[in-house]
Formats: sequence, C-alpha cells, structure tokens
Amino acid sequence: MLDNLPRGTICIEDIEMGMTRHLRKQITDRDIELFAEVSTDRNPVHLDDDYAQDTIFAGRIAHGMLTAGLISAVIGEQLPGHGTVYMGQTLKFLAPVRPGDMVLAQVEVTGIDHAKRRVTLACHCAVDGKKVLVGEACVLAPSRKFD
Repeated sequence: MLDNLPRGTICIEDIEMGMTRHLRKQITDRDIELFAEVSTDRNPVHLDDDYAQDTIFAGRIAHGMLTAGLISAVIGEQLPGHGTVYMGQTLKFLAPVRPGDMVLAQVEVTGIDHAKRRVTLACHCAVDGKKVLVGEACVLAPSRKFD
C-alpha cells in the first residue's frame, strides 16, 4: 500500500465514470509573457498589440498551449491528481482566449481500464460558457497497490 499519496489524489481504485473536476483562471498579460518566455514562442499575435490588430483575431490572444495547460493542471492536481502520468492528449482549438478572459477548464472521466490503470478524460475549456478548446486525455492513474 502507498501511504504517502498526496491529499486530494484520486487513485484508480476510486475513480468512477462521469467524475468531473475543474478550475477557473483569468488569463493575464503576465501569464502570456511568462508562457512566451518559457516556451520561446514569441509570435507577435500574443505579444504585440499593433501587430495583432491586423490579424484575423483583431487583437492579442493567449497561446493555445497556455489554455491547454489548464487542462494539465486539473489532471495533475485534481483528477486523478499527483502521481498521474500523461499518456496522450488530443486538442482542438475552437476560439481564441484573450488577455483578461476567465477560462473554465474541466475534465470528465469517460473511460477506465482498471487492469492497466488507464483513465480517459473528456477535456474542454470555456470562456463565458463558449467552448474554446476540446479534447481527450489518456492518463496513467496512481494506485494504492504496487504493480
């Protein structure tokens, strides 16, 4: 038995179909600047107001992967939580996220393979009730038992 699992971690033995978790985060200019720094993606559509005004977005937008990172936060911190290992993720970007937007990131359990400790999660991010990102994640969930 693993007695050192962090509080809030949901082990494969306790995961159920339909379980959901979410977080809300307002995307700030600082978030975008920090993401550009760490990712080295300095596309001016994210950083330069004048440049971004002349794009199809008519203004600056957050990096798509910054938004997707919120899904990772829900998975890594809440469902299943600490000790989870990402195995795969699909993403479809539906609309831009702008500085100042409040993003709701949510995951829902849609599949469980107890024998392999794999969990499939439907993922989405929304701004003002409109989905801006959808996808599916496959993760290896922590277990109370040793393999």
